Amino acid sequence: MVPAPARFSELVERYDGFLFDAYGVLVDAAGVCPGAIAAIDAVRAAGKPLRVVTNDASRLPAAAAARFAGVGLAIDAREIVTSGQLLGAHVAAAGLAGARALVLGTDDARAYASQAGLAAFAPAALGGGEVDAVVVCDDAGFALLDGINAALTAAVRALDQGRRLALVCPNPDLVYPRGGGALGFTAGALAMILEAGLRRSHPDAPGFVYLGKPAPAIFALARAGLPDAPRLLMIGDQLETDIAGARAAGLDAALVTGVSRWRDRAAAPALAPHWLLDSLA
Repeated sequence: MVPAPARFSELVERYDGFLFDAYGVLVDAAGVCPGAIAAIDAVRAAGKPLRVVTNDASRLPAAAAARFAGVGLAIDAREIVTSGQLLGAHVAAAGLAGARALVLGTDDARAYASQAGLAAFAPAALGGGEVDAVVVCDDAGFALLDGINAALTAAVRALDQGRRLALVCPNPDLVYPRGGGALGFTAGALAMILEAGLRRSHPDAPGFVYLGKPAPAIFALARAGLPDAPRLLMIGDQLETDIAGARAAGLDAALVTGVSRWRDRAAAPALAPHWLLDSLA
């Protein structure tokens, strides 16, 4: 498949509904992305439904909606699907209810973990206590180096004692857009650092379970809320998460140039979007 250049306004009539990534498509750390307000308005005017499908597990839907409203994006909390919302199903399936979980992330990240049934706490509250799980949600909300050091130490201690250890990362993204072309590391990169450190002393240590895009559960959750929109378009800025996940879920996908840039024959066919957008403008 050869991706075709397009403008978002040309795609509104082609699809029954739209799934928007958040960071790099609608917003970045500096504010609203070019064309985002007009794109949301165009979908509303066409009477089409939408969902924001984000790997961000640092904000509850209400907080995300408030953040969007602050930059002029009218998106209801009920239209926001986050990777943090996948924690409950994972905790239940893995038998982790009540597990003591060290959560790297914000207060909202710990709220997701608590709502999922974990006994969640921040790195600063660890002391010399034991952990059953490490949940990496975000790079913010804690002292970064102190936090990952505490998580690594607690995880090694758990394995040294022969205890079961669960490692969970709702947000697989390695980097995020900070605005103006600047990038930053986020949760997926922290999980990789912890995995590498853990395997220095325990080569057979468990790996992280990654819940968000490109895994299928978040797309299934979004689709469940849009039963009358069979033809959906996913708009994202990262090939390995947004586009690969959408393609695997049987969805059409559009890549907004940002964290990822499409180069013919430089990426695997499974990463090829259907459409290429310079922006939503």
